[in-house]
Amino acid sequence: MINFRLVRHLWLFLVVAEELHFGRAAKRLNMSQPPLTEQIQILEQSLKVKLFERSRRSTKLTHAGAAILPAVRKFADQLERLEFAVREAVAGQRSMLTIGAISTAMVEVLPSLIVKMKATHPDVTISMREIDSVEAVPLLHSGDIDIAFARLEGELGSGIQTIPLREDRLSVALPKEHPLARRTRIPLALLAHEDFVMFYRHVSPSYFDSLVSACRNAGFSPRVVHEVSSVASQIAFVGCGQGVALVPSAMKKVAHETCVVRPLAEKLSVITTAVAWNQVMGNPLVEAAIAAIKDS
Repeated sequence: MINFRLVRHLWLFLVVAEELHFGRAAKRLNMSQPPLTEQIQILEQSLKVKLFERSRRSTKLTHAGAAILPAVRKFADQLERLEFAVREAVAGQRSMLTIGAISTAMVEVLPSLIVKMKATHPDVTISMREIDSVEAVPLLHSGDIDIAFARLEGELGSGIQTIPLREDRLSVALPKEHPLARRTRIPLALLAHEDFVMFYRHVSPSYFDSLVSACRNAGFSPRVVHEVSSVASQIAFVGCGQGVALVPSAMKKVAHETCVVRPLAEKLSVITTAVAWNQVMGNPLVEAAIAAIKDS
């Protein structure tokens, strides 16, 4: 049975944790401060752990409070999604499709898909959230999203299916003042002694391995000093002088003024956007969306 009292207390904890100030939290919750303080104390007694360290000047999370915060945030997000779905059902909506997408996919892929889905399924509610590629597979497994549009490639685990949608030629991002930045095309071998900013391998092992393989074919193993979860982060690191990065050529459009993107002399291509879904879930709306993508 659901402990609704605990649910309320966890919601109050989340607001205080976000504000780190009981007065502001109480104002946000439309309640006075003393009852809020009392409810947090009841929660601490129930959990048998102290969640906040309070002084006249500040309110800080304890180690225990910080440890449970991510789980409470996720729980609150799920409750908000549930509330939204219930409201939509009451209003006459019969179903909802939740899409997670990297920012480039939101611009390049989703608009046409949403138009098609609305034409064939006018009663469907489409919920979208921006994600990093690293989040796609875990969110599909947890059921937090139904479809992901991200930079994914290769075998992604049990039940996860993918279709490549966009491909781009590989380029190298360099700090603006780098000696190679003056070249129009850069042979990969010239990067042998550079520090590299790379995607986390677990985001897409085949993508990571293909870049490493390309470097080895050029006669060297890349010295990876930074690993990040998005191409935008790669560009940001390069702009701060933290190394070079192999990125899709399209990133030239969004590179910061402290960074330049030059094509490689070799003709190497990478998948920039793929659609992924968890076939174990068996959502008919997902099947309809995939069919619409295949027809485009």
